[in-house]
Amino acid sequence: MSGLASAANMPELRKRAIFTLLMLLVYRMGVQIPTPGINGEALAAFFAQNSGTLFGMFNMFSGGALENFSIFALGIMPYISASIIIQLLTVVIPQLESLKKEGAVGQRKITKYTRLGTVGLALVQGFFIASGLENMTSPTGVPIVLHPGLEFKLMTVLTLTSGTSFIMWLGEQMTERGIGNGISMIIYAGIIARMPAAVVNSIQIIKSGEIPFIVIPLLLLMMFAVIALVVYFETAQRRIPVQYAKRVVGRRVYGGQASHLPLKINIAGVIPPIFASSIMMFPATIGNFIQIDWVQRASAAMSPGTIYYYLLDVGMIVFFCFFYTAVTFNPDEVAENLKKNGGFIPGIRPGKKSAEFIDKVLIRLTVVGAVYLAAVCVLPTILVSKFNVPFHFGGTALLIVVGVAIDTISKVQSHLVMRNYEGFMKNAKFNKSGR
Repeated sequence: MSGLASAANMPELRKRAIFTLLMLLVYRMGVQIPTPGINGEALAAFFAQNSGTLFGMFNMFSGGALENFSIFALGIMPYISASIIIQLLTVVIPQLESLKKEGAVGQRKITKYTRLGTVGLALVQGFFIASGLENMTSPTGVPIVLHPGLEFKLMTVLTLTSGTSFIMWLGEQMTERGIGNGISMIIYAGIIARMPAAVVNSIQIIKSGEIPFIVIPLLLLMMFAVIALVVYFETAQRRIPVQYAKRVVGRRVYGGQASHLPLKINIAGVIPPIFASSIMMFPATIGNFIQIDWVQRASAAMSPGTIYYYLLDVGMIVFFCFFYTAVTFNPDEVAENLKKNGGFIPGIRPGKKSAEFIDKVLIRLTVVGAVYLAAVCVLPTILVSKFNVPFHFGGTALLIVVGVAIDTISKVQSHLVMRNYEGFMKNAKFNKSGR
């Protein structure tokens, strides 16, 4: 509480917090502006029937913008997809890898490529969504698109691409002039905005008796336990001790300090659940469009609540944990950097042996992190299918909410530490002058 009070008394932090809130308000206002040419009632009825498909997942990340088919219907997902693709390509393409090592100049070029990729993905996704909507109807057979045709496609593609580009700009402005990561804050705001409706819906279902009253305390206890588990694992680290050798330059001795190499248990973050959820939603989504017997049976077998769904979901989360960690973290490069800076792991030879040791620790951490992610992400489907819980508590949404909250708190603490450090330096100069 004292830290929050100190943050409220800092003019810079107040300005950053107000700017972040204003940008989030602009985003939520844009979510309510519909794209022209859509029958809103028919679209709402369609989403009510298909909440468990790929559309439902994208609607969650867009904060309900897809359900309203607003100008922000694509949300920030094209930017996230473009960022992941560029990040993966840096491993494959040597030119991108060299740009990554050039510091701020190379990062600006990578950011430019990410923006261009975002616009390209938004154009493609917007076209396919516009084409798909023309063939969709509500459960009662009412067309979702009022006037289908080329004009509707062009207008929709232009509107959705412009909306995504504006959200991307909002996120960058929030990162630069606000608190925390702007893109994460936008996703966070979209998820949080849907929570009041979920709570009201839950209360109504409890009053109707669909959920036994004796189950409610158990569900609340489980919720607090899951939140505590997520906070623990998102902040947990494996610290590998590192010792720096002493170097004598002239009459001065440099180095000799003891430090550590922090490795998070969940290095991959929320990327594995996002990828796995996207793939797992495809069978249910395809089943809505292809009315073939074997397709319908396969879609039913892969729907949430079946053993095949759970096994495949866990398998893909584990796979993407190892894949993304292997792509983004290079033990050989870390060991080489330690060697160049005169650092070594006590009891381990510098170079190849250090890389093997780091890789061994990384594999063990990834196993623990994959099990943790699989448990948190499978929990919502079990609650929904077995206990008739009316909302998905856990999974990717909970990971994002907790992760963004932890990151924002750490950014506020960093500002406080910097403010105290600057004040300390000013006092030191003041005392040195003797005034």
